[in-house]
Amino acid sequence: MAMEWQDAVAEAREATGFTDAVVQRTVDGIGAALRLDHRAGFYTELGALADSGGFDAFLNHWWTQALADSATDEDAREQAIDFADVAVSLYARAAGGSTSTQAEIEALVAGAEAP
Repeated sequence: MAMEWQDAVAEAREATGFTDAVVQRTVDGIGAALRLDHRAGFYTELGALADSGGFDAFLNHWWTQALADSATDEDAREQAIDFADVAVSLYARAAGGSTSTQAEIEALVAGAEAP
């Protein structure tokens, strides 16, 4: 699964042109990158996870938030969110989970490239 994630991130970088630092998609990496006002919610939600089935969705959601929180300005924040949307979609498709069609991924990329 780690390789599928790395491949998805690399493909999303290429598709969106995202060049900022990528937050590690781990509990520690996400926790460290979140703004303080988001960090409490992250750890509360983590403590409430009852099954591992929801853990990937939990990581995907908070990873996207951590990227947004790490952005230096509003334009970088929007680009980070677009990049995260594409990366998560590509990862889900590679992992055989809930998937997006190629057209949906291309629409995400086109949205990321819009001025």
